[in-house]
Amino acid sequence: MKFIADTHTHTLASGHAYSTVIENAQAAAEAGLLYMCVTDHASKMPGAPHHWHFVNQRVLPDTLSGVRLLRGVEANILNVDGELDMPIYVYGELEWVNASLHEAVFRATDLKSHTQAIINAIKTERVDAIAHSGNPSYPIDAEAVVREAANSGVAIELNNSSLNGSRKGSEPNCLIIAALAKEYGAWVTTGSDAHFANNVGELSSVAEMIKTVGLSKDQIITSDVTLFEEYIAKRQSIRRKRVLENMNR
Repeated sequence: MKFIADTHTHTLASGHAYSTVIENAQAAAEAGLLYMCVTDHASKMPGAPHHWHFVNQRVLPDTLSGVRLLRGVEANILNVDGELDMPIYVYGELEWVNASLHEAVFRATDLKSHTQAIINAIKTERVDAIAHSGNPSYPIDAEAVVREAANSGVAIELNNSSLNGSRKGSEPNCLIIAALAKEYGAWVTTGSDAHFANNVGELSSVAEMIKTVGLSKDQIITSDVTLFEEYIAKRQSIRRKRVLENMNR
């Protein structure tokens, strides 16, 4: 399966990544991608930028090296309530939002708490994808998470970095999650989680897992331009509506 987008990439701004947006876009073009989400870590991650950094992504060009850039973030889930770590207005203008649990922000506790945190983050309606949910540091009720994602129209990310040692022990969990996504008809997205330009668009392990599980191309939002653009438009509309409602309270 050929992918048109990498929905999880990091730049120097994350504080522990090593390439620029320009370098990442060049790598995305060389990998044959049409879209690249710029998803640096949000503000609570050590070394990450102030939320103004994400507001100011408006200065980025729409395309670099022929690749459409989506202005985004990898938001940190802060607690069991599913709160995310930037002021709500910031999310209104973003084009892609990953949400995830990170050891530096959310202390690992128990399966019930991790599961509830992710489910409540989905329910905020600010999130486009749940990133690296197979992380063994955060055991979850995978069926409950995938079912909620499917019901809410939020994508489950298959994370190439997790399958290549960055989160050792992820593969069995990811296989279960991918199989559940197939069963429940959840949307699936593909992220390299690149922290260096050479890894942008590197999705070979994800592709192998998709093949192993037998996920339908129609579920993989990064497999088709129309599918991807329709997904982005729908999620942005939902997010902006929710942001406006919260700001007007």
